[in-house]
Amino acid sequence: MDGIIIIDKPKNITSRDVVNHVCKRLNTKKIGHTGTLDPIATGVLVLCVGKATKLVELLTCEDKEYVATVKLGILTDTLDTEGKVIEEKKVFLDKEELTKVLNSFIGEYDQEVPIYSAVKINGKKLYEYARKNKKVELPKRKVAIKSIKLLESNYDSYKFKVVVSKGTYIRSLIKDINDRLNIIGVMSDLRRTRQGKFCLGESYTLNDIDNNKYKTLSINDVLKNEKCVIINDTLYKLIKNGGIIDNKYDDEYVTFVYNDNVVAIYKVYSKDNSKMKPYKMFV
Repeated sequence: MDGIIIIDKPKNITSRDVVNHVCKRLNTKKIGHTGTLDPIATGVLVLCVGKATKLVELLTCEDKEYVATVKLGILTDTLDTEGKVIEEKKVFLDKEELTKVLNSFIGEYDQEVPIYSAVKINGKKLYEYARKNKKVELPKRKVAIKSIKLLESNYDSYKFKVVVSKGTYIRSLIKDINDRLNIIGVMSDLRRTRQGKFCLGESYTLNDIDNNKYKTLSINDVLKNEKCVIINDTLYKLIKNGGIIDNKYDDEYVTFVYNDNVVAIYKVYSKDNSKMKPYKMFV
């Protein structure tokens, strides 16, 4: 089987657990996902099966939409309700000020990676340092907040919807929001509602997988309309063999289609953008 399956990840299991479950049901080891969700999180988890695993890197780069809920008055070492409470205090939340601060995050900013994450420093994952109570300088990454909207606001919590770039930690975003408000709070719930073009409405539960009640998107389905170029026999032979071609397409990436099938994605590689080489091959 080659294609994409969109899973609605349940709470309290890891993304790897989901992959292992589907691997077992489909009797294959060749499955990858396109963006880890914490155990506390639910929602869209895109699985690439067979040849479609070549799309993992490409799909991971796409924007993601989340609905996040924040519990106020506590701070934990993991920045969510699963962690150890390290501070508690009463919080007063002004809805108007909260809305103003949320809007101030639209754009790019340097976000500090949370200590409880799988990012590696000197060959070790950050959570390994945390579990041994070892101090380490946390790296920062430039992330983009594309849009953000307050959905609910209460005396002890608030909820918002946000669209972010690859690599954004919502737990860290919540901490940064609260810091600007001079309050404390942690993520109590997170639901990914979209990744790129893939939405919750086309997702399946693990129970659906177990009962064979799901559909797989083909590589063609996923890549159609993505800067596609239909090629002739001559160009197909060149591309099939991984040949370098002239960039006549004015794009960084181009998907080539032959006989209604995606055969390759090429990318620009020369300094003057005049040449393209294989990025992902499907033949």
